[in-house]
Amino acid sequence: MEDKQSVAILIDSTTSKIQQLQKAFAELESHRAVTLNLKWKELEEHFHGLEKSLKRRFHELEDQENEFETKTRKSREMLKKREAAVVAKEQASLVRLQEKRDATVFSITNALENHRKVSLEEPAGVSCDGDIGELSVEDKPPDSVASERNLEGIKCSENGNFEVKSYPRLVKLCEEMDSEGLHKFISDNRKNLAALKEEIPWALKAAASPAHLVLESLKGFYPLGALNVDRKKDSNLLGLRRTCIMLMECLSFLLSTMDAVSVSAEISEDIKEQAKLIAEEWKPKLDTLDLDASNGNSLEAHAFLQLLAAFGIASDFKEEELSRLIPVVSRRRQTADLCRSLGLSEKMPGVIEVLANSGRQIDAVNLAFAFDLTTQFSPVPLLKAYLREAKKASSPVKPGNASLTAQTEFSERELAALKAVIKCIEEHNLEEQYPVDPLQKQVLHLEKAKADTKGATEAAKPQPKRPCAIGAGYGPRVTNVAADKPLYSRVADRYPQYVYDRPYVYPGPVDNHGHTLLGSATYNLSPSHGNYFGYQYQVPYLH
Repeated sequence: MEDKQSVAILIDSTTSKIQQLQKAFAELESHRAVTLNLKWKELEEHFHGLEKSLKRRFHELEDQENEFETKTRKSREMLKKREAAVVAKEQASLVRLQEKRDATVFSITNALENHRKVSLEEPAGVSCDGDIGELSVEDKPPDSVASERNLEGIKCSENGNFEVKSYPRLVKLCEEMDSEGLHKFISDNRKNLAALKEEIPWALKAAASPAHLVLESLKGFYPLGALNVDRKKDSNLLGLRRTCIMLMECLSFLLSTMDAVSVSAEISEDIKEQAKLIAEEWKPKLDTLDLDASNGNSLEAHAFLQLLAAFGIASDFKEEELSRLIPVVSRRRQTADLCRSLGLSEKMPGVIEVLANSGRQIDAVNLAFAFDLTTQFSPVPLLKAYLREAKKASSPVKPGNASLTAQTEFSERELAALKAVIKCIEEHNLEEQYPVDPLQKQVLHLEKAKADTKGATEAAKPQPKRPCAIGAGYGPRVTNVAADKPLYSRVADRYPQYVYDRPYVYPGPVDNHGHTLLGSATYNLSPSHGNYFGYQYQVPYLH
């Protein structure tokens, strides 16, 4: 402001300066010895022209400064409004969080009260000392309530062994070493598999040799008489394979509760040799696995790696060969813990790079977080690259010539990709680095376009004619029967569709390489053994 005033004062003093110059010029002319061609009038016009030019430029600068100040004032007002809106949202979020916290505390309090009632009903409490450690029902912190509820159906006998209260038949099958009956029992109780899964490790303890029983249960994993059957679509075979994987994981959990001496006695050299023979029989069958076709969810590769981890025979196979199988199982929830159990943590940078270069950037991001490699593999560029490639793969070659069905399918693929990226951002708390608001707007736009297209398609369908009323009665009303629709949409081979509603976070990096805990395992299959392609699975492990 001071500079502007000083400039204005200097411009106003121009007239006086010109007058002083005129006097000096007249005095010079009076002392001249020769005639000058230059007239004062010309000099005066020149200086007045300069004065007008300076004043015009000065006024222009003043106008620009005023305009800038106006814009600055408006921007500050807008920032204040946005800041107020953010504060309001934060307050609303805190209120909702407090409500959820209160509801959680209330639920935990009720659970603790229930456990206290149970403990009061049993005079001596529930406790036992055995190979699996001490179990007691007491006042415990909220974090242990969930695990306690899972153990409600288990009790301890006088000799310290665990007894399964909910499924005594399960214990009997393990005692009899009946692997076929065990498979059938699990399949028949697949609706209660979450509870059943918690009791299997303790039921295995009743077997003469839990490890041998699990090995016996693997016999039907590759049936000899089913060479002409499409194994990817055979629901019975898929269910059997999932049961095999679950039993191996239950064995791993059981072994994790034992001391080193007990584990060595259970997993003897003879057991290891039997497991190695099975692994060597399975390994050649994995050479034909297709990275794109498996969509990172291969049961065959998962079972092979779980076999090596459960029976401690990973050292008999090359790490390079095992690491090449990780991209084939990258969508499995147990992948991170499985890699640590197999000692493949150092190979993960190469695995993540393979996933990032094959259109599987979301898998790469999840593994990068699981193994603390986000500095080497920045999540945001990977997610943006996934969206670009998925959008490119979901676009028709000639947009004008694409059919309505094809356009709908392309939109669904792009919509699934956007939702998957949003879910990944929220799960890993990347909102500051990659705001989700623009992505959510795209989701709303695509969903609206999808709904409009569906409405237009329904309106274009021919409606059947209703019979006219003749005489005293009316003809039966004929309803429009919707056309058959495929149960599952096609999935792009290179860019898989990630289900938006499915939680997808690997466990974080840990220092030890022990057995994978059963509680972290999640299986994904529809109850009816439905189609198992792509990422169309959201429910827990079911047969």
